[in-house]
Amino acid sequence: MPTPATLLHNQPIAERIDALLNLSKQHAEHYCSPGAWLSRQRYMAQHPTSIVVMKCMDGRIHIPHATRTPLGIITPFRNLGGIFDLGWPYLGELLTDSVLDAAKAGHATLMLITYHFSSGHQERGCAGFDCDTEAAKAHAYAIAKQAGQLFGDDHQQVYPLVCGFETDSDALILHGQHGEVLDSRDLIGLAPEALSTQLASLCPDMPWEIQRDLLPLLAGNVAHVSELQGVERDLDIEHREWVICVGRGFDFLHLPNTALIIGPYGPDLAEPIGIAAAIIEANMRAGRIPDDGFMLLASTPYQHSGVDRARAEMKSRFLSDFAERVIQREHPKLAQKMRRHTAVVHWPTRRLASLD
Repeated sequence: MPTPATLLHNQPIAERIDALLNLSKQHAEHYCSPGAWLSRQRYMAQHPTSIVVMKCMDGRIHIPHATRTPLGIITPFRNLGGIFDLGWPYLGELLTDSVLDAAKAGHATLMLITYHFSSGHQERGCAGFDCDTEAAKAHAYAIAKQAGQLFGDDHQQVYPLVCGFETDSDALILHGQHGEVLDSRDLIGLAPEALSTQLASLCPDMPWEIQRDLLPLLAGNVAHVSELQGVERDLDIEHREWVICVGRGFDFLHLPNTALIIGPYGPDLAEPIGIAAAIIEANMRAGRIPDDGFMLLASTPYQHSGVDRARAEMKSRFLSDFAERVIQREHPKLAQKMRRHTAVVHWPTRRLASLD
């Protein structure tokens, strides 16, 4: 029986786009439902640490899915290769605002700084680092150092944790301060108490409340990895993305290997857009997806009607126009197959509204 992900990858482009937009509607309906709202409130009451994830645009890296964490709890920052500089003005402002909001509420922040790789084949690694895992890991440590400079080297208010993500198994590899690692593949079958002991040993300087709120993610990842053992995962291993997303507000995209998501954080958006287009083109050429088209989706979240929404609309249209120009310039043949969609997202309800 084909899975929903398989059907979504194999349908004609118009049907794929309709399915994706329908997925967004379903996500908003679920997000706004009484049960989901209460579930988030209960989870945040039990685990109040603010969690942000710095990660690659690669569609295989979906931390809520891999840790079995309710959607809406983890705040993602996505860019090509997980390449960031906390000196970038917009990124720095968003991250600092998130940390300050948590601090004012009396909560600490956990920064998961990720890099990714494949144990099976090096070429399935991170395109942003030419599949050089050590280079990707070194960059993650550089971001962690910047976080210490920005928020304090004692790591009591903001704890930067470098994490590998092994895409063949969806396993998290947590890195300690002195070279130790905790690989979730090695933790299968351990009792919760043993997981807590292992984490405390790996990160002895991590405040206890952050450890408490990291444990559900680690336990969820161990359970997820265990369940996937022995399962054929072609869709989850090979690139099969057919959507390029530019902007923010894409947390409804919880199907693996569907979209390449580019956050508007860095000073050079053209490079990650061009690389995402090259990946889509390669997917078509290899027959991993139909060659009848791909979707360019630009989105900006807003909180309030009026000026806030008008600004979001203007930003989404700018991002959409900019991405289209880059793709036309660097991949003119692929550009002919582009289906452009511009939208805004009402963030309190996660409702996506088309501007086309």
